[in-house]
Amino acid sequence: MTRIAFQGEPGAYSHQACREARPTYEAVPCRTFEDAIDAVRSGEADLAMLPVENSTYGRVADIHSLLPESGLHIVDEAFVRVHINLLALPGTPIEQITEAMSHTVLLGQCRDFLRSRSITTLTAADTAGSARQVAADGIPARAALASELAGEIYGLEVLARHIEDHDRNTTRFLIMSATPDHSRRGTSGMMTSFVFRVRNIPAALYKAMGGFATNGVNMTKLESYMINGSFTATQFFAEIEGHPDDADVARALEELTYFTSTLTILGTYPADPRRHT
Repeated sequence: MTRIAFQGEPGAYSHQACREARPTYEAVPCRTFEDAIDAVRSGEADLAMLPVENSTYGRVADIHSLLPESGLHIVDEAFVRVHINLLALPGTPIEQITEAMSHTVLLGQCRDFLRSRSITTLTAADTAGSARQVAADGIPARAALASELAGEIYGLEVLARHIEDHDRNTTRFLIMSATPDHSRRGTSGMMTSFVFRVRNIPAALYKAMGGFATNGVNMTKLESYMINGSFTATQFFAEIEGHPDDADVARALEELTYFTSTLTILGTYPADPRRHT
């Protein structure tokens, strides 16, 4: 059976992403993002599912610095709607719940619901682990905030569905492989992700970006982050619409090379249809 690695415990939202994007794969839980990457490099898993950004809380820390050094290639993306549910021991009425446990990020995303029911919060390391802990503790007044998948795995009952404050909360994942795939596929266009460092010349970044504007290439993301612990060493992570073989993209990338010291394509992959909705 083909396998896909994810960071977190069974029932995590990354696990949900694996089920939605690769339903025929066996999902393999890993302790850290690095462990998920190593599982693919070692051949223990065929793919890795890595979250890169959330529509409410922005980018996932450390991921952008891990991708260039991973040796893996982006072969797909997946947009997963994050629905948060109140999970409790079977048979517990919602009126009996006085405290809810989850990751601090999820607790913050359900503030209105929790306040309306005077439910206090307990901070935990992750969402699925909270569901597992609530099931193990056996305290009727304690609930977990997690996915329905977590409730299914740990034998908890859904007392309230989709209690998040923002009704469009979505996490974007990148699917990584040890083998690149540059073929044109999908029905919603292609995306290309890459990292680069600009040369130490005046206005290098401005000039590097000019090629995308003059060639009509839409850049959907440009982020910078420090490397090697230096305030002067900056690397940029960028994403554009299109395939490197497209004439306009090829011209833009060629112009980019004039103003960069390094340029690495991380992957060319089909755009998730939900990207445009």
